[in-house]
Amino acid sequence: MDFKLITDVGFPIAASMAAGYFVFLTLKFILDAVTSSIHSMSKIIKNLETRVDVMTNQLTRVDVKVSHALGLEPDYERIARAEQVDHRKD
Repeated sequence: MDFKLITDVGFPIAASMAAGYFVFLTLKFILDAVTSSIHSMSKIIKNLETRVDVMTNQLTRVDVKVSHALGLEPDYERIARAEQVDHRKD
């Protein structure tokens, strides 16, 4: 083994450097796992937002059809507020 670092800086400093590197590797491993979990949750949330938008559009369409079938005037202001771009990929 090469003990040049120990002879240059001393054993306590070399040991603390090794311990610091171990802590760095441990934190890096933990943060990588957390980061990947956050990315997967972010994708799930974006998909849920898209589904909510699609369901809102479909509910508005059903409301207009039922209002028309019953001979009622649809609430055009609510329809205008809910009108958004449909992000479905089908």
